Amino acid sequence: MALTVDERFELIKRNTEEIVKESELKKLLKTKKKPVVYWGTSVTGRPSLAYFFPLLKLSDFTKAGFKVKVLLADLHGALDGTPWIVLEHRYDYYKGAITQIFKALGTDLKNIEFVKGSEFQLKPEYSYDVLKMASMNSINDCKRAASEVVKFGNNPNTGGLIYPIMQSLDEQYLDVDVQFGGIDQRKILMFARENLPKIGYDARIEVMTPMIPGLVGKKMSSSLPKTKIDLTENEKTIKEKINKADCVAGDPDNGVMALLKYVIMVLKKDRKEMFVVERSIKYGGNLDFVDYESIEKSFRKKELHPLDLKNAVAKEISILLDKINKKKLNELGKKAY
Repeated sequence: MALTVDERFELIKRNTEEIVKESELKKLLKTKKKPVVYWGTSVTGRPSLAYFFPLLKLSDFTKAGFKVKVLLADLHGALDGTPWIVLEHRYDYYKGAITQIFKALGTDLKNIEFVKGSEFQLKPEYSYDVLKMASMNSINDCKRAASEVVKFGNNPNTGGLIYPIMQSLDEQYLDVDVQFGGIDQRKILMFARENLPKIGYDARIEVMTPMIPGLVGKKMSSSLPKTKIDLTENEKTIKEKINKADCVAGDPDNGVMALLKYVIMVLKKDRKEMFVVERSIKYGGNLDFVDYESIEKSFRKKELHPLDLKNAVAKEISILLDKINKKKLNELGKKAY
């Protein structure tokens, strides 16, 4: 049975931080039969478990009747520090990893299209528009827009300043209605809405999701393995990392609870499954939860112990990552990293 416009809107909106603008999205859903959304990722560090969150949102877009374009931004990766010599191998790794995540999520791949950035970003008309937009923005404009995304350091490369201009133009050259990204991309997405009309193109709708905190500290980092779980980790390593994760009793502001909220419980809810926390009889026996809200309530009241929660989350992550062909990814990883 087809979803209504309101149901499609709510599906897209769930677990988002901001939509600019909601009124534009509602109008799009009413007027266009098959809208197009794109999500881009630059080919830098290894994709981790955190990638399940944006790809789960892209699955929501497909269920809401969208065509999804996944931009594997090889040139953006080079502008953000990936050595040019391994760009092609990084692209292969990302495509393989993302395809496997989609399969693990049960996403309908017929509405997913992979696009390689350099295949259209090196065309003369694209380069012309990059120069045109560059002439309308200062160094400070570009640096401010990219500050949350690009690693600038004390002596930034010029490439990082081109990054937001290219990401803006990608919306036009990929011919999309919506760009989807994390809230860390907000300044670039607003830069795009402001600048595309200046060179005669339409501003697009921007959909943003919150950032998932790291297992240790506030942010996942590709250079700090303890903050994240790699797609090729084994069950023993997953359990060790989850057990060492920040998770103070009664305080849900941590990476373990975020994985529950934005990945595990979304899948459980869609599949009409319970989240089971296994405990021995002497500690009260198993706990069954139907939604994230009830887990958080129990955790805040300290009825659910952090160690019991961690064991249950580690088990769910292991089940999820068992669907990944780790051998194939490790082979691709040898060339890419």
